[in-house]
Amino acid sequence: MTIAVLGGTGDQGLGIVVRFVKAGEDVIIGSRKAEKAEMAAIEVKEILNDDSLSNVKGLTNEDAAAAADIIILTVPILAQKPTLVSVKEYVKDKIFIDATVPLQSNIGGTPSTYFSVWEGSAAERTAALLKGSGAKVVSAFNNISSASLIKVEKEIDCDCLVSGDDKEAKKIVFELIEKIPGVKCIDAGPLEQARTVERITALLIGLNIRYKTHYGGLRITGLPEK
Repeated sequence: MTIAVLGGTGDQGLGIVVRFVKAGEDVIIGSRKAEKAEMAAIEVKEILNDDSLSNVKGLTNEDAAAAADIIILTVPILAQKPTLVSVKEYVKDKIFIDATVPLQSNIGGTPSTYFSVWEGSAAERTAALLKGSGAKVVSAFNNISSASLIKVEKEIDCDCLVSGDDKEAKKIVFELIEKIPGVKCIDAGPLEQARTVERITALLIGLNIRYKTHYGGLRITGLPEK
């Protein structure tokens, strides 16, 4: 499968790209400008210390979405709607992973404060904006820090809470994300549970600030093995 990471030039997106490229997946970095995406692809090769890598490239968001089997959205909340509108015609029947979190830092507030969107969560907003496309929207990656993702020499000590309404899509997302060393996926339930999961991001950011770190995460314990 080919993975497109829209907004893949930002911290979260770039970390996701690095992890999947290292895992051997074919990854396309998407950006509003192809040149910026191409520069990010060069940066990924530098991070992984391998200029010969052929499984990463940069394209516009639209071209990346058109070429991909699975799409991951990693843009700030203010860029969510325009990005989705620009790629909607290319997401037909594809798995669409939303990692967007509405944080007040995007609107002039603090990064540890969540703000509610009309649809209930950013992921549900994505589902509403992509309605009619057949895209299977799954919420994931919200609670894994960009610092943990980009520190590619280390396993990630964090579970990934995944919510979505399509069971088969979630199964595929689980298998993909668990290729990242150290990460275990937890089925958080239907897409509406993104309302709770997205708020955890603000909590984790606040804890990282308070404890002067960048790697705070969470583990869910006491659940039976899958």
